[in-house]
Amino acid sequence: MSITPLMPVYPRCGVRPVEGDHCHLIDEDGTRYLDFASGIAVNLLGHSHKGLIGAIQRQAEKLMHVSNLYGSPQGEALAQRLVDKTFADTVFFTNSGAEAVETAIKTARAYHQHEDGDSNRTELITFTNAFHGRTMATISASNQEKMHKGFHPLLAGFQYAEFDNLESAKALVSDKTAGFLVEPIQGEGGIRPASDEFIHGLKAMCDEHDLMLVFDEVQCGVARTGKLYAYEHYGVEPDVMASAKGIGGGFPLGACLATEKAARGMGFGTHGSTYGGNPLAMAAGMAVMDAVANDEFLAEVTEKGERLRSRLEQFIGNYPDLFDLVRGKGLMLGIRMKVESRPFFVHLRDNHQLLCVAAGDQTLRVLPPLVAGDAEFDEFLDKLSAGAASFAPEDA
Repeated sequence: MSITPLMPVYPRCGVRPVEGDHCHLIDEDGTRYLDFASGIAVNLLGHSHKGLIGAIQRQAEKLMHVSNLYGSPQGEALAQRLVDKTFADTVFFTNSGAEAVETAIKTARAYHQHEDGDSNRTELITFTNAFHGRTMATISASNQEKMHKGFHPLLAGFQYAEFDNLESAKALVSDKTAGFLVEPIQGEGGIRPASDEFIHGLKAMCDEHDLMLVFDEVQCGVARTGKLYAYEHYGVEPDVMASAKGIGGGFPLGACLATEKAARGMGFGTHGSTYGGNPLAMAAGMAVMDAVANDEFLAEVTEKGERLRSRLEQFIGNYPDLFDLVRGKGLMLGIRMKVESRPFFVHLRDNHQLLCVAAGDQTLRVLPPLVAGDAEFDEFLDKLSAGAASFAPEDA
């Protein structure tokens, strides 16, 4: 037998973590890595947050799973917390970001299939370089051929416009359009914030044509940008929003948030999940909200992000042949490189014990735990500087 017990869909590297300590991961051989990848924007409270760990332990001793056939005091409490803190009136809990986006897609379509809707409106306009997940619907919602290969035929019902290009989006609106599905800040696409003009323009078209504005905030949501959700930076509220990653702090959890109007088609029997919203996940989500959903914490993320960005912008000037610019919001930062970012990301990991994430548009993603402080930022800059000094761009 030549295939590995773990299906070989990931080209796994040699780092094999077995323990976490605040903002560090510890390999099975004892090597410590500074984790500025955060499980791809998931471990926003680091790896040893007492509040999160304690909440999961206490709930595990009581009740972990009962299915959604019964009332859910835990789910009701977290849903109410999210409703109170966001634009939304109602929440559906999932186990992952892809499931949250799937729910958002169904919600947007069901809005128009409602008896008061226009059943011809079945298409969502999505955007270039987007990443919405790995299910059949979410890869179909992406224009990235690398994710399509081997899985044709794709699901119908998606049109691709150019990201941050309002005219491109306008040109695709038709009597079949149900709405727009967009990341206000692209993650996998290279930490690319949409412009105010673009987001406001999409909202205006939705208002004019009664379309659904669906935000994918799986990566940019939950305090990552210095706001609880990134839509707050734009002064525009979506109709539907997908959230995941940081919302569970490391425990598998996602959520689809919607207004009452947008959710009019999501009645009994239209959707479901065996594990979604189970008591253990809800305990994790409540612990995360306890930690991050307050003005003091969000202001700290904003201040840390500005400080780190300033230091990065000063740093990249020392290597003009290697780095281009820094972009992002809060502690969702990207360093756009003048060479492919993946070899540099591997160099930092293997030679300097610094974990970041490569992304599209030749970008190195910097996604530290939101609880990181000056000591971690100093260590990060030291490792990044040493990595830049020892990197040979011709290897890229």
